[in-house]
Amino acid sequence: MNLYKLTLISLLAALATVGRFLFSFYPNVQPVTAIIIICGIWLGPFYSVVLAVVTTILSNLLLGMGIWTLSQIVSWSLIGLLAGWLGKYRHVIPMYVYAAFAGVSGYFFGFMMAVTYGQVGNHFFAYWLSSLPFDTYHAVGNVVFMIVLYPVLSRLFKQYESKNIHSFKHPNQSMN
Repeated sequence: MNLYKLTLISLLAALATVGRFLFSFYPNVQPVTAIIIICGIWLGPFYSVVLAVVTTILSNLLLGMGIWTLSQIVSWSLIGLLAGWLGKYRHVIPMYVYAAFAGVSGYFFGFMMAVTYGQVGNHFFAYWLSSLPFDTYHAVGNVVFMIVLYPVLSRLFKQYESKNIHSFKHPNQSMN
């Protein structure tokens, strides 16, 4: 990890943390998932997992730590890993596929949280079914944040990619 990528991850974590804090009054609507997906697409799976861990810890320091923190880290890390895999094909995948992936990720995140709470209280189906409206808020919010943030952040990533071509390659691309 070079200094440039460390700084970039720090800035993305700050953006995600502030965004999560600012939108905390809307249930399950926050930009964290979209930012982790964008990070995975442009920087690869490793950096998206780092971003997921840092963002979860920072934002939960503001909003409250609890049993959910580890589940959030695991859920956002898995989403980031999948986004990193999609990033190998970012030159051919259209924007609406990323938006759909962000929407599905909202339901996946809710499902993973329900699995955790279901194991604790043995009420998985009741918890999961009651969380579906909030998962829908999360999914719709992810789509909106992806549509708004992807073009802006991608332009910045492209700009820096052209300046730092050897240090910015996706981990799955060859270094030709």
